[in-house]
Amino acid sequence: MAKPSELRTLTMICQKAAEAKTIQNEDIQRLTKAFGQRFTKAWEAVEGKRVKKYVFKPSNRVVWIVVGKNRDYLIIPAADFCTCNDFYFRVLDRHIHLCYHLIAQKLAETLKIYDLYKEEDELWEALMNEWKKAIP
Repeated sequence: MAKPSELRTLTMICQKAAEAKTIQNEDIQRLTKAFGQRFTKAWEAVEGKRVKKYVFKPSNRVVWIVVGKNRDYLIIPAADFCTCNDFYFRVLDRHIHLCYHLIAQKLAETLKIYDLYKEEDELWEALMNEWKKAIP
């Protein structure tokens, strides 16, 4: 069963990091303790600039993508949703609360470490269809 404290820890550290515009070493240690390898992989994705934010105009729809080893993963932060297998097999079964892609998106957004793409609304459907193809 996932620990609700994981999400509280991440939320608290993200709030602190947003104010400081950085994550302190002691908070990195707390995240490592809370999430283990999931935090390590998330941090690697953030540092590797593998988190992408797409903003579509003029609608202002936003899509987050985390580039994984095998494919891109669609993230819906407001729903804590990801298209990865870990989400389907461990998050939905409540073994964990967040996959590493969701952790990476939250950290990247907090620290403003992501690639930003501005696209026209006409591309929305084509890109969504492409990203959905990757869903198992």
